[in-house]
Amino acid sequence: MRNHHLHLCLDIFWTFLKIGPSTFGGGYAMIPVIEREVVIKRGWLAEDEVSDIVAIAGSAPGGMGVNASAFIGYRMAGVAGAAAAVIGIALPTFLIALVLSMLLIFMQSEPKVVAAFKGIHGAIIGLIVLAAYNMARSAITDKTTLATAIGTVAILLLLPMNPIFMILIGLFIGFVFVKVKEAFGFKRSFDKRKEKTNTSHNGYAYYDYFIADGI
Repeated sequence: MRNHHLHLCLDIFWTFLKIGPSTFGGGYAMIPVIEREVVIKRGWLAEDEVSDIVAIAGSAPGGMGVNASAFIGYRMAGVAGAAAAVIGIALPTFLIALVLSMLLIFMQSEPKVVAAFKGIHGAIIGLIVLAAYNMARSAITDKTTLATAIGTVAILLLLPMNPIFMILIGLFIGFVFVKVKEAFGFKRSFDKRKEKTNTSHNGYAYYDYFIADGI
């Protein structure tokens, strides 16, 4: 049992060590990489669980990427898993930043270096857009969440509103709308589609789909 736990912690460390270099664009740029490694390749978490972890990590103090890695590591292997994930994701960033800071002292005015960083900026924008799309796909489940998302983006772009207040307002809006729907007797599902697999008496599998009410 102890050997299995150690092997899992090493696997967590190696996984986040590979994710670490994608922090060039900040925490949100690494979300697609985390999703690919943790959800698609290893199946440690479901896609909607990653979205929840990212939401909590973005709301908590500190770097979003480090927070998300700590949550995922803790979910998989407790405190040791959280430590392995944080060390794994921070180590490449530290080493890359150390090397680049020394190189930039001598090469920051080189045209090729300037052009390389312009290319990196464009790639990071693409990663952030992809992360936003993946989060919206799992988080926007009905008209209420759609209106909240659109209103939040509009307010942040047009008004000097602190994002912390927007998080608190979103928390309040979600709580109020859920309670209102429950008061009016609406049955609320928080997934766009929940797939449930059953097996009939003749041995064949069939699927039932439950769609969110969309109100």
